[in-house]
Amino acid sequence: MDNDFTLDLADEAATIDFGAAIGRVIVPGLTIYLHGDLGAGKTTLVRGLLRGLGYVGRVKSPTYTLVEPYEMLDSHSAQLNLYHFDLYRFNDDEEWEAAGFREYFNANSVCLIEWPEKAGQVLPESDIEISFNIKETGRSVRVSAHSVRGQQCIGHIKLE
Repeated sequence: MDNDFTLDLADEAATIDFGAAIGRVIVPGLTIYLHGDLGAGKTTLVRGLLRGLGYVGRVKSPTYTLVEPYEMLDSHSAQLNLYHFDLYRFNDDEEWEAAGFREYFNANSVCLIEWPEKAGQVLPESDIEISFNIKETGRSVRVSAHSVRGQQCIGHIKLE
């Protein structure tokens, strides 16, 4: 799609700022995949995204719980349910169904998924994929849209 891009992020602050820029343009109904090695910055990006939405509470990695839910208002003051998944320890499709995770993917939610490749067979297609690549200094991210809604969102990202 036309709006795909790569961006260098010098440090944690740049990753948080980029996440905040995404938070200001996301809309309900999005599924966002986050790819990258351990320590690449995926949870840091989610923390920034939540800050961009005005969330001020603690943001922790859902490594052991698989999902952390957040309820807030989006940039248009509409109710938004954001679900941050970390599927690093995920290994059973039946666990997905039993936990009711499929219901989290709906028109009122944004689902951010770390390690989506661990559950590719049960996940819906992504609207946006963000791939992290650790460099000698900082990291780079490749942002790709896979739907019209995803393309519209990344086309509106404004970086300060």
